[in-house]
Amino acid sequence: MSMDFNLLMEETINRARSEMDAIGYEQLTSPEAVEDAVKQSGTTLVMINSVCGCAGGIARPAAQHAVHYDKRPDHLVTVFAGQDKEATAQMRMHFGEDHLPSSPSFALLKDGKLVAEVGRYEIEGHDPMSVVTNLQGYFEEYCEEV
Repeated sequence: MSMDFNLLMEETINRARSEMDAIGYEQLTSPEAVEDAVKQSGTTLVMINSVCGCAGGIARPAAQHAVHYDKRPDHLVTVFAGQDKEATAQMRMHFGEDHLPSSPSFALLKDGKLVAEVGRYEIEGHDPMSVVTNLQGYFEEYCEEV
């Protein structure tokens, strides 16, 4: 039996995108969409999505559960590393010169400026609830009550 690798990857990518859509994150697939999202006032949680195991098993569930909190970001957006390369690169430009690319990861922007981030090293090898707790700590500090 042979498997078509491209078909398998397409299904995996579509599932990863669908998971983010279902929880209310806006997919940013172009540099222009990124610029529009970054210009929004208030707080924006950015999830850098990927197809790695820690994205599917830890980061996406954390992205879903973290926003069930009294204080939460005004906007939820995602870019897909390795898939929407130009959009991802454009978003990462807003994280500053010292930012090391990491996927999956989260960034919290306030009025377009990076105020906090959760890198892959804080996701991989951790359980989803520890990532949720980390994100909610930043929500407590930077976000308004819903």
